[in-house]
Amino acid sequence: MSNRRKPISPEQSLTFSDYFNLRVSTEDILAYFGYSKQNALLELPSSANQLLILESLQAQINDHLLHISLENEITRREFLIAPIMSQVRRLTQSKLRSEYWFEYNHQLKGSFDYYLRRENDLLVVEAKNADLTRAFTQLAVELIALDKAEETDNNVIYGAVSTGQEWQFAKLERLDKRFFQDVNLYVLPTNLEDILRILVGILENENEN
Repeated sequence: MSNRRKPISPEQSLTFSDYFNLRVSTEDILAYFGYSKQNALLELPSSANQLLILESLQAQINDHLLHISLENEITRREFLIAPIMSQVRRLTQSKLRSEYWFEYNHQLKGSFDYYLRRENDLLVVEAKNADLTRAFTQLAVELIALDKAEETDNNVIYGAVSTGQEWQFAKLERLDKRFFQDVNLYVLPTNLEDILRILVGILENENEN
């Protein structure tokens, strides 16, 4: 970035949601902080445990998709994202913080939509305006904040972005400072079990600590 115009000023104060609104590529934002981005077919952790709540959660999600108008972000969050996050927390006995304020410095601060902690940390960002691309920029910056604040000893930090109906995953490899965006897209209601198993698997996975 030394020979190029920086995407933001070092003196500029920004929150995580501000990065969503910047008309700057995820790659340029990551490079500004000293990280790189790569698209990948990620082999994500996936829980093999019996998910006793899957049938009831599937019925709940199906009912919401069929009978609730999901045209605005608040409704999608309340009826699609929140029920899944609540069940993931229950299944993993993890600690869940929603709208959790986190601050490392004047450019790495803001509210985490969903922050779960167990063996691994997991951030989930709600994609405002159903824009997954810019949501990934916000997610990347949030993962960088966790990395720089040394909130975890794990080598890998996972994240996901969701419109409510669409889910996409990512991970940050801390030692190499590389952000990997999974190219796979998971969609409700068809891929609910896959989404649930990945979320639970990430939080319970001990192989990358």
